[in-house]
Amino acid sequence: MTKSITSFNQQKDSLFILVKSLSKSEKRQFNLYVSRLGGNIDAKFFSLFKFLEKIKIYNEKEIIKSNIVTKQQLSNLKAHLYKQILISLRLNPSHQNIRLQIREQLDFATILYQKGLYKQSLKLLEKAKGIAITNEENNVAYEIVELEKVIETQYITRSISTRANVLSLQAKNLSKLNVVTSKLSNLSLQLYSHLLQNGYVKNNEELEYITSYFNRKLPKYDFSNFGFREKLWLYKSYLWFSLLTQDFLQSYKYASKWVDLFKGNKELISLHPVFYLKGKNYFLEASFLVKNKNKFKEELSYFEKEINEKSIPLNSNTEILIFLYYYTNKLHLHFLESTFNEGEYLVDIINTKIEIYKNRLDNHHVVILYYKIACLYFGMNKNEECIIYLSKIINTKDLKVAEDLQCFARILNLIAHYECGLDYDLERQFVDTYKFLLKMENLQEVQKEFITSIRDLSDVYPHEIRTEFKKIHTRLKKYENHKYEKRAFLYLDILSWLESKIENKPIAAIIKKKASKLSKR
Repeated sequence: MTKSITSFNQQKDSLFILVKSLSKSEKRQFNLYVSRLGGNIDAKFFSLFKFLEKIKIYNEKEIIKSNIVTKQQLSNLKAHLYKQILISLRLNPSHQNIRLQIREQLDFATILYQKGLYKQSLKLLEKAKGIAITNEENNVAYEIVELEKVIETQYITRSISTRANVLSLQAKNLSKLNVVTSKLSNLSLQLYSHLLQNGYVKNNEELEYITSYFNRKLPKYDFSNFGFREKLWLYKSYLWFSLLTQDFLQSYKYASKWVDLFKGNKELISLHPVFYLKGKNYFLEASFLVKNKNKFKEELSYFEKEINEKSIPLNSNTEILIFLYYYTNKLHLHFLESTFNEGEYLVDIINTKIEIYKNRLDNHHVVILYYKIACLYFGMNKNEECIIYLSKIINTKDLKVAEDLQCFARILNLIAHYECGLDYDLERQFVDTYKFLLKMENLQEVQKEFITSIRDLSDVYPHEIRTEFKKIHTRLKKYENHKYEKRAFLYLDILSWLESKIENKPIAAIIKKKASKLSKR
C-alpha cells in the first residue's frame, strides 16, 4: 500500500528536489561540467551534490554531521550548488530549445555591441530575429528590434532612413501583438485563479459577475492578424470562462480549437510541449464531461501513439504531465464504458509512479488520483478498498486542497461504509462529514439533500428501505440538469447508486445501461 499523502510534504527543500529530479544523463553532464572547472572536482559544492544524490530524505543534521560544510556556511553552499546545476542544465543539449538558442544569440549580440563591433552584432541580431518571428517568439523579437534601433543610432550607414522606417514598423507591429497577448494571458490567468479560489459559478449573481468581468477584460482584437500565440491565449481564456460557467459544450469547443491549433503547427509542439499536453488533457476532460465517448477514445488512442513514438519532447516536467494526464484519462475511459473491473490493473501502476514522482507531485494531483481510484473501486463494489483511498484524502490536513473533492470524498465514504454494513462506524462518519460541510462555504443543495437523506436511512425499517431510496432519488433527480447543481453529479454519480439499490443491480450495470443509451443518440 502506498504511503500517506503527508509523506509528500516531507521533501520541501528546493535544492534536494532539483538534485533528485536529475536524470542519469543530466548527472553525467554535471560531473563533466564540474571536471572542466579544473580544481573544483573536490570542491565543497560537489561533495554536497554527491551527498544529496545518495540520501533518500533531506536532513540538514546529517549534512552537518558529514563535515562537508558548517551550519553557518550551508545556506551559501546550497545556493552556489543550485546555481551550478542550473548552469550545467542550460548547457545540456536536451534543454537547448529554440527559445534558449534565440536568447543565446541575443546575449552574443549584446557582447559584440558592447565591444563596439556593431556590424557583427547587427548581423547576429537579424538572424536571431528571423528565427524568433518564424517561431512566434514575439517578446524576444521585440527586444531584438529595440537593440537593433539602439545600434543603428551609432552605426551610421547610407540606408539609415530606410532602416529606421523598417525597424520602427516592426517594433510597432510586435508591440501591438504583445499588448493583446499580454491582456489575453492576464485574463486567462485571472479566470483560472478565480476558479481555484471560488470554484464554479453557483448562482445567477455569480454568473452575471463573471460574465461582466470576462467581457470587460477581453481586449478588442482582429482575429485575422492573430498568429499561433495570440490564438492560443484567446482559446485558453474562453476555455476557462466556459469551465467557470459550467458550459461544457463550449469547453469542448475551445479545448478542441486549442488542440487543433497545435496539430496545424506541429513544429511548435517541441517548443511548447507543456501547453500542448495541457490542451490535450482539457480536450479529453471536456469529451468526458459531455460524454462524447467516440471522440474521447479517438483522442486517447492518439495520445498513446504519441507517447509510444516519443513524439512529445520528454523532460522532467512533461514526464510528470504525461503520467498525470494519461492515467487520469485511462481511468476516465473505464468510467465511460463502465468497465471498472478491467481498470483495476491501473491502480498498481499509478501507485508506483506516485512513489517515483513524489518529490515533484503536489498534493492536489495526488488527491485527484486517489479519488478516481476510490471511484473505480466503488464501481467494482469493492467498498473496503474504496474507503482506504478515501481515507488518504480525508486525512489530508490542508482543508483547501481540492475542497470539492474533499467534500465528495466524505459523502462517498458514507455510502461506502453503508454498503459495507459498517453501521457501528456510520454515525461517527456522519458527524465528521457534517462538521466538515459546515466549514465549507456555498454548500450545494445536492450535498445538503443527500447528507440529510443518508442520516435518515438509519431510522428506516429494512422492509421500507427500497421505498426510501426512491424518495431520495426523486428529490435529487430534479438537480441532474440544474444549471448550477449538475456538477455535483460529475464528482459522484449518486443517482446511479440509488438506482442500483432500487433495482437491486450492481452500479456498474446501471452506468453501462446509461452509457449504451447515450451512444445510440
